[in-house]
Amino acid sequence: MAPVPSPAGNRLRRHLKAHPLALDAALAVAVLACMVAGSFVDPHGKNEVTWALRTPDALSLLLITLGAAALVFRRRAPMTVLALTGTASVVESVTGDPRAPVAMSAVIALYTVASTTDRPTTWRVGLLTMTVLTGSAMLAGPLPWYAQENLAIFAWTGIGATAGDAVRSRRAFVAAIRERAERAERTREEEARRRVAEERLRIARDLHDVVAHHIALVNVQAGVASHVMDKRPDQAKEALAHVREASRSALNELRATVGLLRQSGDPEAPTEPAPGLDRLDELAGTFRSAGLQVEIARADQDTTLPAAVDLAAYRVIQEALTNVQKHAGAEAKAEVSVVRVGPNVEITVLDDGAGDDESVEGGGHGLLGMRERVTALRGTLTTGPRYGGGFRVHAILPVKSRTRAADDAV
Repeated sequence: MAPVPSPAGNRLRRHLKAHPLALDAALAVAVLACMVAGSFVDPHGKNEVTWALRTPDALSLLLITLGAAALVFRRRAPMTVLALTGTASVVESVTGDPRAPVAMSAVIALYTVASTTDRPTTWRVGLLTMTVLTGSAMLAGPLPWYAQENLAIFAWTGIGATAGDAVRSRRAFVAAIRERAERAERTREEEARRRVAEERLRIARDLHDVVAHHIALVNVQAGVASHVMDKRPDQAKEALAHVREASRSALNELRATVGLLRQSGDPEAPTEPAPGLDRLDELAGTFRSAGLQVEIARADQDTTLPAAVDLAAYRVIQEALTNVQKHAGAEAKAEVSVVRVGPNVEITVLDDGAGDDESVEGGGHGLLGMRERVTALRGTLTTGPRYGGGFRVHAILPVKSRTRAADDAV
């Protein structure tokens, strides 16, 4: 089982990471101690098989101290530190007899360069360092060129460069994984926000359509009931019955729409399907009961529409007829046509009213909601006054549902 780090060890580790200069100073002290200890040991002794103590000369101790001191600044100026420690190692290789391990500082400096630069730079600097240090030791040093100390310089410089490059590669790999994870998280958050915004707009459109339609009918029928209450009570009762029916329908549709906002632990939401063109006659009947003359013509050959297209077509007709009821005048007539044309279904709502068309074009959110519904399905919507009076709403919806969000994801 792996040992559990102590709190003191964790605090020391965090302190060293927060203060890299202190960490490099500690490393320099440790390297200095190793090089000083190595300079007092003669690996050959007098009979080539035992270790013996020796006294290093003053120049070797000076070079050891300079090489270790330079490592304090290895992160700030890695190339400069490598040049300084390399120079000290070359001088020691040429003049030291016996030789002190000054090359240890150059190996650590080379590791730092390799871990902080790119691979081509590591190759160039590593080969140059290996060639200079090993070549000077073999050609100008006091030992034979094949001595194991010379080969050790070649091996340790190669190990330093390789280890630094491996550490740099691992850091780059970890950074790339972290960056991809962060980008994926940002993408998920943005997608979630976009879906939430689209759902809020859809629910807002549904609420507007339901409230505007039924409240307009309630307003008309309540006005009729108030007008004939004293003289024709039977007609007033009929109007109030229509008010009651419209109110019940509005409550049912509002309950179904708001039920989409329930959480998983909430009471069960209504399961009534969303309205579509199969309820077009029922929709027209509610307007006829409010006094609006509505004619329906269908030539869609009983086309089965996707749920989103079916709902959008129903809502467009509902909103258009509601606008006729509100703005076109008491004597207005409305014509609704549903026609299948190739891959599309075309919805047209016409009226011959003499009301204020500018209030239809510029007021409220009805036309905006219709346009958003149709555009979300990659359809087109055109609205405007008719020549000679009245208003026209024309929507072209694809029979095969293809939303903008699906196209953006391709």
